[in-house]
Amino acid sequence: MTSLKTQAIQIALSGEWEKAASLNVEILKEDPKDTEALNRLAFALTALGNIKEAKETYERVLNLDTLNPIATRGLKRLNSPGDHSAGIPSKLVSNMFLEESGKTKIVTLVNTAPNKTISHLQVGQTVTLCKKRMKIFVQDDNKEYIGVLPDDLGKRLIKFIDGGNQYIAYIKSANDHGVTIFMKEEKRANRFKNQPSFLFGDKTHLALHKQSARNTHEDDDEEESA
Repeated sequence: MTSLKTQAIQIALSGEWEKAASLNVEILKEDPKDTEALNRLAFALTALGNIKEAKETYERVLNLDTLNPIATRGLKRLNSPGDHSAGIPSKLVSNMFLEESGKTKIVTLVNTAPNKTISHLQVGQTVTLCKKRMKIFVQDDNKEYIGVLPDDLGKRLIKFIDGGNQYIAYIKSANDHGVTIFMKEEKRANRFKNQPSFLFGDKTHLALHKQSARNTHEDDDEEESA
């Protein structure tokens, strides 16, 4: 039988925060000092907008582990002004982290930050994509460095982003073995209407270059005929 912990994580991955909260409450009935379950519960409560309860739950963690990085970060966020549930997907479909051909992709970051930073990350939180030096850096909501997209994917997406495409990304997993994010194409520019954001293999560079050149010629032809 699947353990309650595994179920709680799987439900969180699907964004079903009410169920996630209930499962973690069940876990805490068996072990009230389970800080992992408490942190998961606090995160679910935040997503549901139950900020007071979320704060109290993070405080319970810190009473048990005064240096717990997840609880420290979560409480700091909740004590700051703003919409505390912003950036947390409040209701995701069950296949949120499944790849949809061309529009979504699960990516393992390279050159990741030290474990001290990684330990602050939680499944489902949004991250920011930042273009810099022909690479795409991934940052948390405090603009703290997390990692970089692989070069081949980064260079491809830079061309799309410069052309008007928009993307959103979430943490899928973060641990000592690395950080994985889920990327989704939020908006596709008209000039790329027939081009998927994500392709497989090294030929993506050539495909994008040829298609971009073709679009440029088409745009020029349209201007001349106008």
